[in-house]
Amino acid sequence: MNLSYGRPYLAIPGPSVMPDEVLRAMHRASPNIYEGALIDMVAGMMPDLKRVAGTVHDAAIYISNGHGAWEAALSNVLAPGDRILVPATGRFGHGWAEMADGLGADTQLIDFGRNRPFDLNRIEEALRADKDHRIKAVLASHVDTSSGVRNDIAGLRKLLDQIGHPALLMADCIASLACDRFEMDAWGVDVTVAASQKGLMTPPGLGFVFFGPRAAEARAGLDRVSRYWDWTPRANPEMFYQYFGGTAPTHHLFGLRAALDMIHAEGIDHVWRRHDVLARAIWAAADTWASDGPLRLNVADPDHRARSVTSLRLGLPYGAQLRDWVETNAGVTLGIGLGMSEDGDPQGRGFFRIGHMGHLNAHMVLGMLGSIDTAFKALNVPHGRGALDAAATVMAQD
Repeated sequence: MNLSYGRPYLAIPGPSVMPDEVLRAMHRASPNIYEGALIDMVAGMMPDLKRVAGTVHDAAIYISNGHGAWEAALSNVLAPGDRILVPATGRFGHGWAEMADGLGADTQLIDFGRNRPFDLNRIEEALRADKDHRIKAVLASHVDTSSGVRNDIAGLRKLLDQIGHPALLMADCIASLACDRFEMDAWGVDVTVAASQKGLMTPPGLGFVFFGPRAAEARAGLDRVSRYWDWTPRANPEMFYQYFGGTAPTHHLFGLRAALDMIHAEGIDHVWRRHDVLARAIWAAADTWASDGPLRLNVADPDHRARSVTSLRLGLPYGAQLRDWVETNAGVTLGIGLGMSEDGDPQGRGFFRIGHMGHLNAHMVLGMLGSIDTAFKALNVPHGRGALDAAATVMAQD
C-alpha cells in the first residue's frame, strides 16, 4: 500500500503543470487552417505574447522545443565563422554554445561553474580584449534550468553599452519567461528565446524567438538563412501558413491562447510576485532541512536564484532515493540532477530539482514540501525540523 493514488503532481522544471483551462481549450476538433477563427485568433494573440516578453518588436513561433528555438535564433544572426561569447552557469549555457558550434560559430566560452552567476568583470575583460569587435553576439542564460542560477541580463547590457561593444545581446529565457521578471526592451535585449512548456503553461512543442531592430539588421546582412528557421516571414507573414513555416500547430495555439488569457488576467507583475513568494517559501523549507542534515541549496545567495527552479544537493545515496520515494509513495515527481555531476556522482544522482513555475499556488507548494518532508522521515535522512512552518511563515507574511 502507498499513498500515491489520486492526481499526480509533476514538480519538475518543465514541462510544468498544464492548467485545466489550457487542456480544455485544446480538446476540440481540428480547425480550418486557411481562413476563419484560427487566423483571427493568432493575429490577436501575437501582441499578447509579446507583452509577456516585454517587447513591442517582432516575434516568431516555431514548431520546436527550446533547442529548436536556440538554433532558430542563431541561424538568423550568425554566419559560419562568426565569433560569439557564451558565459555559462550550468548545463544549458553549455548546450546553447554547443548548438552554435554545430552551426560553425567560433565559440568563446567562459565557464562560471554551476552555483554562481556571471562575473561581469570577467566578461568585461573578454569584451575589452576583442578590440576588432569580432564577437558578434553574447549568448546569456537568464536562468539555467539545470543549476537554478539567475543572471543579471540588464547588467550585461549596461556593460556592453559602457564599453561601446556592438555585440548583440541574446537571452535564453526558456526557464524564466512568465516566472522571473524579464523586460526585453527595457533591458536592451536584442534576441529572446523561450518555449511553451514552462512559465507559459502549454505542452511542449512551441519555440519562440523575439527580436529587436538590431537583430533584424543582422538578419538582413546574412547571405543565406534556412527557409524553415528564417524569422522574417514568420514575423511579417503575407499568408497565414508563413507564421509557422507550414501547417499551423493548431491545438498548441488554442492552449497558448488560454494560457496568455490566464497570465494577463492575473497581471504579469502579480505573476512575477507569486513566483517570488512561492520560491522563497521553498527556500525557507530547504534552509530548515539543511540546518541539521546534508541538504544544501545549490545557489547560496537568494538574489542569484531563479524563481522558477531550485537545484538541491542531498548527496548519495539520498538524492535518488528521495526522488524515488516521493514519486512512488506520494505521487510527486521531482526533477533529476541534470548536468549536476560531480566526483563520485557522475550522473548527478545526489541532486534533485524542484520546478516551481507556471500554474502553481500555495497548496501545491505546501503539498510538495510536505511530501519531501515525509520522505526525509521515511528514509531516515538527517534533516532539520519545522520546514513546513518556515514555508508557511513566508506565505503568511506576503
